[in-house]
Amino acid sequence: MSDQQNVPPQAPSAPQAPAAPKAPWEEKPVTPVPQDARDHALVREIVAVLPDVVLEAVEFAGQITATVPCARIGEVCRTCKERLGYSFLVDLTAVDWQERPQGRFDVVYWVHRFSDSKRLRLKVNVAEGVEVPSVTGVWKVANWMEREVFDMFGIYFSDHPNLERILTWEGFNGHPLRKDFPIEGIDTGAAVYPEVYPPGGGPVAGGEGE
Repeated sequence: MSDQQNVPPQAPSAPQAPAAPKAPWEEKPVTPVPQDARDHALVREIVAVLPDVVLEAVEFAGQITATVPCARIGEVCRTCKERLGYSFLVDLTAVDWQERPQGRFDVVYWVHRFSDSKRLRLKVNVAEGVEVPSVTGVWKVANWMEREVFDMFGIYFSDHPNLERILTWEGFNGHPLRKDFPIEGIDTGAAVYPEVYPPGGGPVAGGEGE
C-alpha cells in the first residue's frame, strides 16, 4: 500500500476570527492639514459685524484662527466679547518668527464662549518695534498676559496701564523667548547692577535689591 493511502484525512480548518480593531493609540497618526476657513460659521459671525476685518482664516487640527489687522485688534476683541459672546480670554501670547520678512511676531488671543463652548483664536502680525493696542480695556486679565509678552518677547502694548516686566526684573538683559536669545544664557544683571549682583547672578527672594 502506498504512503499516500496511509495518511489520515485532514480535518477542515476552523474559520479565523476577524482581527480586533486597533486602539486609537495603535493607529498611525494623521498629520492635520490647514484648510481655508473663511466660510466657517465662527468666521462668518465676525464678518457679519466687521465685514473687512478678517485677513485670513484657517482651520487646523479643529482650531479656527482668524488673522486680523494689528491696529484693529482692540475693536475685534471688544466685538467678540460684547456682541458675539466670547466673554473669557483664555490666553494671550506671542510667537517669534525671526526670519519672516513680513513681520517677525504673531500675537495670539484665545477667546472662549461659554454658551456653546466655542473657542476662537485671533492673531495679529507684528513687525519689530510696532506697538500692539492693549486689550486690557476689554478683559482686565489681559493686563498680566500683555506684561508677560512684553517681558518675554519685547513687544510693546500701547495704552497698557502698567507695562512693566513680570517674570524678570527691570534691567534684565534681553527677552528670553526671542529666537535670538542665546540658549546658553546671558549675563543676568551683573553688567547692569555690578554693585548689587555678582557676575552671572540676579535678584533672589528676600535678597538685596528686591
